[in-house]
Amino acid sequence: MPRRLGMTRRTLLSALASPFSQAARWETPPARFHILDPNAFRHHIEFFNGMAPEDVVNAIPDSQAFDWIAANVPLFRCPDPEVERAYYYRWWTFRKHIKETPRGYVITEFLRPVRHATDFNAISCALGHHISEGRWIRDPRYLDQYLDFWLRSGEGGGLQRHYHQYSNWTAYAVLDRYRVDLRRSALTGLLDALVLDYETWEKERLLPSGLFWQYDVRDGMEETVSGSRRNKNARPTINSYMYGNALAVSAIAALAGQPLLSAAYRRKARALKALVQSKLWDPQARFFKVLLDNGRLADVREIMGYTPWYFALPEPRRGYEEAWRQLMDPKGFHAPFGPTTAEQRHPGFRIAEEGDDCQWNGPSWPFSTTVTLKALARLLAEYPQQSIGVRDYFETFRIYTRSQRLTLPDGRVIPWIDENLNPFTGEWHARARKIKKGTFNGRGDHYNHSAYCDLVITGVAGLRPREDNTVELQPLLPQGVWHWFCLDGVSYHGKTLTVLWDQSGKEFGMGQGLRLFADGKLLASAPQLRRITASLPP
Repeated sequence: MPRRLGMTRRTLLSALASPFSQAARWETPPARFHILDPNAFRHHIEFFNGMAPEDVVNAIPDSQAFDWIAANVPLFRCPDPEVERAYYYRWWTFRKHIKETPRGYVITEFLRPVRHATDFNAISCALGHHISEGRWIRDPRYLDQYLDFWLRSGEGGGLQRHYHQYSNWTAYAVLDRYRVDLRRSALTGLLDALVLDYETWEKERLLPSGLFWQYDVRDGMEETVSGSRRNKNARPTINSYMYGNALAVSAIAALAGQPLLSAAYRRKARALKALVQSKLWDPQARFFKVLLDNGRLADVREIMGYTPWYFALPEPRRGYEEAWRQLMDPKGFHAPFGPTTAEQRHPGFRIAEEGDDCQWNGPSWPFSTTVTLKALARLLAEYPQQSIGVRDYFETFRIYTRSQRLTLPDGRVIPWIDENLNPFTGEWHARARKIKKGTFNGRGDHYNHSAYCDLVITGVAGLRPREDNTVELQPLLPQGVWHWFCLDGVSYHGKTLTVLWDQSGKEFGMGQGLRLFADGKLLASAPQLRRITASLPP
């Protein structure tokens, strides 16, 4: 008998019968699963609940974690137990960071208070990752109120006073969110705030050249090889973010019926794209680099040089794709628990035991690994000439998965996400240094500074959100690696999507090959893992 994990009405009602307050259940769209059953994954949540003390409790305690996950997020099943466990662990941790405040919900980065946070322990550094991950949650209030906090809780209803403490790609992220939920008024209602956001960055960080500058610490990347806390260097990060933000503001203005504003921001994006390609590209090193304030490019390749592809900034067929050869090079960024943040051949590369605990001159950071994997997915989907392939994507994704664990003093290995990693041993580096110094307080526990579930949904399973009525799938899974997987209960454009790969047709009994369903009805299929598209039914 084929193993079809159908969700019964009783199971569904049980999953939704959460002990939350009435406010927490308000307007949450119903969870619908056509193949997978949330109860089949309950053991993951029970394990997470018991693996470490619940020292910090925010809006949704561990005791309610399973009910929240069953009601709010897509389910995922695959033959790789590490990937499946990491997927549910990262939803479990994201939920821990949802904090209810007098200003509504915010998403925290650290569970414990840190000095560089603003009100309610909020930090804007990973806001873009929070939006990418959180857009797959059925209840829209968490992100709606979180965005309201950053964009409208400041003086006179303006930007929150610490919002620009870190670079961000907020406009681009909210447009990406719209591609999932199609809540047009929720998006266009942010337009004025997003224009103010962009104009404020222009006042604060725009150089006479037209590029943007940033201190490395305000990029969230302190102590980079090329960085400075004093010099006004033009970095690939903030300039790529601002390109993406300009494109997004242009698109949002068009949706809001403001063609002149849309055209103005399209011109800003076009100008910034040309500057990044002409000023930040090193034709000898074949890499995007930091332009120092002395007019010279830094002499080091750093992982941030892949950021332009996150926003599809580099023109195809111009040779920029050659930069990706460094990702899998052990003298470049490749490492057993990497990728590293600086190329390993450079004399400035180090895994330091002195100075700041949070250095970006060698250790692997989940923040930048997330950006790199999103950028690589964009390259593989949209660029015709490549020096890297799907197997390289999946290997990097598996390295990232494998890094998300912690060995306890008693020898037990548990899923874990923290600050930065020793890329050669997998040890959480800042954590280990604090323990050695006697200053450890659990600061980085379940650190919410990156994304993972979004990579599974949009990368491995290959759902590429769009604004039109077409559903596009392009799984970044090499042939022959997994014989099956299922992503079920994806809330998308008012429908519920199921993505199924079953090479033999025997695992789920729903047919062979790659199959896409909307509300339980087959939309498209293919015998092998490849790009497929289908129109959503009305």
